Amino acid sequence: MTGPSGPIAHPGLVCDVAIGQSTLATQRVIANLFYRGLVLRRAPRIGDSLRATTEVVALRDVTARPGRPAAGLAVLRVRTVDQLDRAVLDFYRCAMLPIGCEGSPPGHTGDLDAIGGEGDARSMRACLSGWDLERYRELLPGIHAGAVAPETRLTVQGGDTVTAAPELTRLTLNVAAAHADPGSTGHGRRLVYGGHTIGIALAHVTRALPNLVTVVGWRSCDHLAPVFEGDVLHSTIAVEDVEPPAPDEEGALVGLRVETTARRADGGPPARVLDWRLVGAMA
Repeated sequence: MTGPSGPIAHPGLVCDVAIGQSTLATQRVIANLFYRGLVLRRAPRIGDSLRATTEVVALRDVTARPGRPAAGLAVLRVRTVDQLDRAVLDFYRCAMLPIGCEGSPPGHTGDLDAIGGEGDARSMRACLSGWDLERYRELLPGIHAGAVAPETRLTVQGGDTVTAAPELTRLTLNVAAAHADPGSTGHGRRLVYGGHTIGIALAHVTRALPNLVTVVGWRSCDHLAPVFEGDVLHSTIAVEDVEPPAPDEEGALVGLRVETTARRADGGPPARVLDWRLVGAMA
């Protein structure tokens, strides 16, 4: 889609680049647990440059398990700006990391439940400023916001096979070893970058709601289990709420919950891998 000053960058790619830039702090990541409070402050255009600042805001020890190295949780706040220092993204992510010490854990007891809010509707609407969504509705036939109701459940027919995982990590500047080197994990296989799983889930959303204009925020995003290359992902989508625009606003905000399962390449029962609550804009 073209915005007031050029083609708009895919929101999934914008988020992936911001997350990838934050991995300088999590190169030895064991797993990513969650993202919270992600809000797109503006919609970058193709050709914009993004720069992220990562701040450690909370630490918590993880109970040691037999045969596994000591680990802890680190919550990072990631703020992203463009080449003009305009705010683009602000969110929290939680990474599990090995503890670089022997003996007793360091005793971190950070309250992770208190981290991150959901973002308010006004801030989520900021990236829609200047858009003509009535024109969008005129140009595209089909289901728009007025035909979407809360408590609707949508099941996407067919799944998607996870491929090209290392290529996406390189493209998005992700330097976490777990996504490139199978020997760096306890699974003997490369872990798929969490943004890759989210990207496939977003593709499922756009199959179910092809007239979704863009994504303006994530209320929460929990990785429930690892994903590996070759897994086949399936998603169900539930409409949680619909907020129509005020007279001086553009577009309705649609709250969605996406639950994704993985059918493993080596067999076994499907595993729940993602519980993602996002907010999209519809005309």
